[in-house]
Amino acid sequence: MPCLRLFAFSSPLPTHPAARRNTPPRNNSNNNRVISSPSNPPSVKHCVKLRLSSSLQLPLLPLRHRRRAPPILFRELEEWGFSLVDCLLLLDGCEIPDGFRDSSARILRVSAHVMKKVSGLQSADSIEAVALIKFPSSFRDLNGDQEEASCGAWFPSPQRILALDGIQDPGNLGTLVRSAMAFKWDGVFLLPGCCDPFNEKALRAARGASFQLPLVSGNWLHLEALRNRFEMKMLAGHPDDYSEKSERPLLSRELADSLTGMPLCLVLGSEGHGLSEKALQVCELVSIPMVGMFESLNVSVAGGIFLFMLQPEHHP
Repeated sequence: MPCLRLFAFSSPLPTHPAARRNTPPRNNSNNNRVISSPSNPPSVKHCVKLRLSSSLQLPLLPLRHRRRAPPILFRELEEWGFSLVDCLLLLDGCEIPDGFRDSSARILRVSAHVMKKVSGLQSADSIEAVALIKFPSSFRDLNGDQEEASCGAWFPSPQRILALDGIQDPGNLGTLVRSAMAFKWDGVFLLPGCCDPFNEKALRAARGASFQLPLVSGNWLHLEALRNRFEMKMLAGHPDDYSEKSERPLLSRELADSLTGMPLCLVLGSEGHGLSEKALQVCELVSIPMVGMFESLNVSVAGGIFLFMLQPEHHP
């Protein structure tokens, strides 16, 4: 997996006062140079390659509304992720955003033609900047790595781990990452079939949590190695079965209290297909008690309830 990602920002971006006086940033002496050709310099060609390559395909994050307040994600990137920015491609004539004046990131001014080529959008009129961003150090991709013995280093403190089993909707995935962060869970494990956690919509829904919470992408062999290493209890959220008398445990304060101090992994299944066969085999199924004959809750809603009820004991 490549170490860089592309994100696009649109107006209005918060800008440094010095930028409004057309003072060039101290760390970008060539800031007045405008790149007008997509084939020059190599930095622009590399951005286009990142977007087009099937093996390196990277999503763009367009924040396109000119008349809205400064984009939420940009503010969160300012707080948590400016150190991750390797290069900022800024549309010629636009002001330098706050946070980049003293940043080590390179700033390249580009023409509208180059911006459209890099973004790959049909209409890039509202895009002011594209940032080439490194993966946060809290993210680990285990695909192709069969060294399960290193599982002790994946999460700093794996007392409460959320495992997502084929969550394909980026809005739901981002919301679950955000909820896990809010309720002091220790990390998120992404099983096969999950969408990209750095997808545009996932990042918006996560509201910056993707830059802070440890995220690990792997398979069931990795997750089982983690379970065995830390003797984790495996629970999985599952809709109640109203067609027959079910003896499945229900989520309750008593259940949560019985798990106090016990390492726990909570598995949540995909929106359309539910839990995988593997999850059904290795996990104890738990349902949320509901009134009526509702089939299920949205996975991000149900996940939020589970994460709140089963949060670590030190977080009231």
